[in-house]
Amino acid sequence: MLEPARRRGRQYLNPVPTKVGGFSTIFKIGPKFFFGTKARSPQSPLGPFRTDAEVYSTRPHSGLRVTWMGHSTSILEIDGVRILIDPVWDERASPTTWSGPKRFFPAPLGLDEIPDIDAVLISHDHYDHLGAESVRAMASRPAFREAQWITPLGVGAILEKLGVPAEHCRELNWMDSVGVGGLQITALPTRHFSGRSLLNRFETLWASFAIVGPQHRVYYGADSGEWSGFREIGMQFGPFDLTMLEIGASDPLWADIHMGPDGAVRSFQALGGHGLLMPIHWGLFDLALHYWTQPIERIWGVAELKLWSPAPGVPTEVVKGEELRSEWWR
Repeated sequence: MLEPARRRGRQYLNPVPTKVGGFSTIFKIGPKFFFGTKARSPQSPLGPFRTDAEVYSTRPHSGLRVTWMGHSTSILEIDGVRILIDPVWDERASPTTWSGPKRFFPAPLGLDEIPDIDAVLISHDHYDHLGAESVRAMASRPAFREAQWITPLGVGAILEKLGVPAEHCRELNWMDSVGVGGLQITALPTRHFSGRSLLNRFETLWASFAIVGPQHRVYYGADSGEWSGFREIGMQFGPFDLTMLEIGASDPLWADIHMGPDGAVRSFQALGGHGLLMPIHWGLFDLALHYWTQPIERIWGVAELKLWSPAPGVPTEVVKGEELRSEWWR
């Protein structure tokens, strides 16, 4: 089940048969999207959220610390290595600066305040995971001078156009691994798709990542629908101390590629149900038809589920077995 990605012509294939919405989906959701906007975005300003950058001058006592910036962007500090995941500081998750989903709140940490980064993980090329203006700015900053930029196949070319040196880019197929410090980072299959326009879908690969250190293990699920491979991922690369799974931007029309909160609970259990579940892919952009708090409200009351859900921008240690339930969104 877990094997390198295959292609048909120029397009990569999902690990299992998967339906991805096209123009017909746009026609189905169009009226609801444009005329049903109430509560899909916050009705009053959120925050302000502010990251104390001085925290990064001291290593986490537990060996594992995460700063969630909203949606899927995080700074992960694990066993002495600092990783930036899916960097989006852009104002909009969009190819333009004047239209498209706009941030619910400003980034808690300024681009010039980001600490030295050892590696940048980019799961796929969608705009809510790869911010063009963010990457362009980071490519020239001292904090990223020694960073490895780790991506699925094909995404390196996008980074190079944005100013990242080619020698700093490392493209992985599913099941490929790269070492960073004492970590082993492995790209793994997900059930999703790629493309920065409707005309180049599937032409670059998408991935999740197992991040395995000498003391801790983290699974970053990125974007995915539910699929049978989660059980094998958990058996081969777990048990995980922290499992980061998407809960937002879901809808029955595209359930194959976004699991939603109920799917996240099932997928967490399939991965082994060990450690803590960190909900991601919510709370920053309006990318679906549901109320903006619906994903976290849905998962909040699941019995016997150990959640780790911090406030945006707060560098927070992950302690084995200790839940964290910030209610910043209420």
